[in-house]
Amino acid sequence: MPGKTRVPEFKGKELEYYNALMKVRNQLSGQIQGGIDSLDCTNTEKRGVTTHMADVSSDNFRHEMELQMLTENGNTVKLIDDAIERLVNGEYGICMECGERISEARLMARPYAVFCIKCKSRHEEMMKNR
Repeated sequence: MPGKTRVPEFKGKELEYYNALMKVRNQLSGQIQGGIDSLDCTNTEKRGVTTHMADVSSDNFRHEMELQMLTENGNTVKLIDDAIERLVNGEYGICMECGERISEARLMARPYAVFCIKCKSRHEEMMKNR
């Protein structure tokens, strides 16, 4: 079918990882759509009519928070898409820094992980010391 991406036929562990990735991706996609719907400023029923400065400020703050969440969710969807590409290419589960295998427990908890626990801990420590 034109315009349709063919999903590779995974088996065994690859299928488990693919299903875990798609589960998170679908959840995030739903959250993204919900966030977009809540930011729809053309719908006066949703946005209400505010005239008080404090109400306007609260609405602006809420919109900023929703935009930040949408951005973070979009970034995670990109990580998931990249992880699926690595799964297709046989490079899934390999730490992008040290080249070692990422533990199965980490991949099941965060299927789009790009670093093993050791390298991720090192990155977090470096960020904390900045």
